[in-house]
Amino acid sequence: MIRNLMAAWSIPDVRARILFVFQMMALFILGLHVPVPGVNLERLEQLIQNNGFLNIFDTFSGSALRRFTIFALGITPYINASIIMQLFTVAIPYFEAKQKEGESGRKEIARYTRYGTVALALFQAFGLVTLLSNSGGSAPIFVGGLLTKIQVLLSLTAGTCFLLWIGESITERGIGQGISLVIFFSIMARMPFDIANTAKEVEANFPMSIFSVISLAVIFVGTVVGIIYVTGGTRRIPIQHSKRQMGNRMVQSQSTFLPFKVNAAGVMPIIFAITIMMFPATIASYLQNPNDPASAMSRFAAGVIEWTTPPGKYHIASLFYALLILVFTYFYAAIQINIQELTENLKKYGSFIPGIRPGRPTQEYLDRVLTRITAAGALFLAIIGLIQYYIPSLTGINTFSLVGGTSLLIVVGVALDTMQNLESHLVMRNYEGFIRQSGRRSTRTSGMSGLSLR
Repeated sequence: MIRNLMAAWSIPDVRARILFVFQMMALFILGLHVPVPGVNLERLEQLIQNNGFLNIFDTFSGSALRRFTIFALGITPYINASIIMQLFTVAIPYFEAKQKEGESGRKEIARYTRYGTVALALFQAFGLVTLLSNSGGSAPIFVGGLLTKIQVLLSLTAGTCFLLWIGESITERGIGQGISLVIFFSIMARMPFDIANTAKEVEANFPMSIFSVISLAVIFVGTVVGIIYVTGGTRRIPIQHSKRQMGNRMVQSQSTFLPFKVNAAGVMPIIFAITIMMFPATIASYLQNPNDPASAMSRFAAGVIEWTTPPGKYHIASLFYALLILVFTYFYAAIQINIQELTENLKKYGSFIPGIRPGRPTQEYLDRVLTRITAAGALFLAIIGLIQYYIPSLTGINTFSLVGGTSLLIVVGVALDTMQNLESHLVMRNYEGFIRQSGRRSTRTSGMSGLSLR
């Protein structure tokens, strides 16, 4: 990795792309400190600490929600809009046809996704302002009037749109996938806050906390190694291509392979599961009366939160959360890999799996392989998703949020994807250099030939 970074830095074009990513990161960090008015930050801090959903939301915003800045919504509205559009491409024939049109269809889907991002950002900003206005009893967290609310709605929506612009600019002029890097920046921007709180906790409990820190470090490194292996793990199915006529020449038969990733669904199953698990708890939080916690409605709301927030009472919430991850992993893998279409394409181009007849037997074989591979990936995602809820009780440290769960999975996945993208740029530049060198050699050869003829 270090060798690739040094080689990339020596190439002016790639160095310019890397510097552009750092410039966008600096712009993102600057936006994390542009405040939005109308909120009591001390009371907001207390609410986030006591609300698991808002705590996760704050992690994905780079602690912008805790500070209530223009990036408080983060890039979450775009993620939700992208998920909705992916479901539309499966369920609605119009969007499915657009997806198959190639680059023009993808651009149109991307435009609809941007419109959906703006609409969802306005909706989420309104819901956040409403939640803060109703929280805190007689002293609500949001203290602004109507004009202040309108200003906050527009500011938060503009902040999300600006993050979308940063992501698309990085994709076009930088290295890697821009939106993924924005999420990466958001999670990593919270690390100084977590490290400072962890240092305070270690200092308060020294020397008993040394063992807890060592245990946390071992779990952290082990989780990172596991994510790397599973993310890069693939099942290679051999494919034999038969001889075929291409123009005036005959292409000989050749062997390749069809890669099935162990974790084909990525982090999406965990995001789906968190959204469903947090929905009842979020609704219940509206029903709680902080001025009368002993009322029947407050006790009912507290029970709903206790049973639906992992680990939950008797670990029921953890089991249900793991089951949701398993189900959504299979669902998302089925969306990503269309076995029937894949089988038809193999048969159409005269390709086959050795030992398996084309057609229905090939489809059944691929479906069986995908089911087994996805089972391993789903089990791994369930373990990763549950680790974050049990780390505090295992280590005694509850101030470091980057161990396990969605955050670490995204950070490692984006880092691997960015390094692969950087390597592809290096390969492309080396290939172009070879072409240029070959061109110079051919020019010198032709010049010498001309000289000898004269």
